[in-house]
Amino acid sequence: MTLINGLPAHVLFVHVVVVLIPLTALALVTAALWPRAARRLGALLPVLAVVALASVPLTTHAGEWLERHVDDDALVRRHTELGDGLLPWAMGLFVLAAVVWWAGRRAPAEAGQSGGSRWSALPVRIVVGVLSVAVAVGAVVDVYRIGDSGAKAAWHDAYSKSATGSQHGS
Repeated sequence: MTLINGLPAHVLFVHVVVVLIPLTALALVTAALWPRAARRLGALLPVLAVVALASVPLTTHAGEWLERHVDDDALVRRHTELGDGLLPWAMGLFVLAAVVWWAGRRAPAEAGQSGGSRWSALPVRIVVGVLSVAVAVGAVVDVYRIGDSGAKAAWHDAYSKSATGSQHGS
């Protein structure tokens, strides 16, 4: 998919990534650090993560099409290079979201068993929590860097720094 209603699909799809990656990161960290939140989120956490993951290659594919239809520019090349690095972060969010969801749904059933659950052991929860925070921060920072480079590529010489034309409400 490269065009939607005459507009480059990338400029529309990017909004999905910009919303879903940070939202998934926030939900993941909350669920990883607060088991009750993991149980309340339930399957929504991995579903959100898989939709966020799927939106990344869809957006980059549309962006590659758009790159071939704009002037060659160092800012566009930089944005493209940064954009190619988001998929591993999105995969990390998905994998950890699946682990947290799986552990959260197993914990109540195993809580009554003697010895408790392996997943509820404090060292495992700490490792999953630290990994979740690290991947969430990395993903959100990467989305910011990609978005900033994309905005610079799109707008660096595309507007006047002083107002032009008639001004309304003056």
